[in-house]
Amino acid sequence: MKLLRYVFLTLLLATPVHAEEIYDLIFKQGTLSDVSEGLVYDRETIVASNPEYGQRHTGDVELGFAPEEMAVLRFVQGEQHRNLGQFPATVGNPIIMYFVETVLRDVAHEAGGSPFYIRNRIKEALITPAPVEDTTVSFGDGEVAARQITFRPFEDDENRDRMGVYGNLEMTFVMSEEVPGWYVSLAAVAPDGNGDAGYSNVLNLMPEATE
Repeated sequence: MKLLRYVFLTLLLATPVHAEEIYDLIFKQGTLSDVSEGLVYDRETIVASNPEYGQRHTGDVELGFAPEEMAVLRFVQGEQHRNLGQFPATVGNPIIMYFVETVLRDVAHEAGGSPFYIRNRIKEALITPAPVEDTTVSFGDGEVAARQITFRPFEDDENRDRMGVYGNLEMTFVMSEEVPGWYVSLAAVAPDGNGDAGYSNVLNLMPEATE
């Protein structure tokens, strides 16, 4: 898989936040500075119109460490695995770029149209001012304080009707200082006309990896 170049250019309260602060929250630097053990993210992918595609991209994403302060990602399904790349651990947690890249790939693959157009719309959404919600989320056997941001990249797009269910795409980022690696969950969901998931790409940090 080709990743984007690794460049980091219950609700209690919703606070409007400027674009620069949004970017700094989502692509926060230094999130691996206190992490010494590997992390595991459960990835579940659903594509209602192409179940085999969803099954092929459902598994675990493991984050480990290599010499010279490098973070290593690999995708695991049972006994099989494939390497996803190495990234500077000093910059931040590469799981965020993996997530964004897989959403771009999935939407372009299934919705059709120009992948560059889809990429630009999603990238623009991620630097747009948006409410940041202070919340509490379940993690392991307890709860952690977290911040949540949701984007709808194609909500006002003139080509939304051509994209089928993907025009309804919502990307939600849940982040917490109380979990290693900063990201509790990363989700991209596009409901169909019946409210079911026409598309879903969800990454959840596995708590047993933190024990």
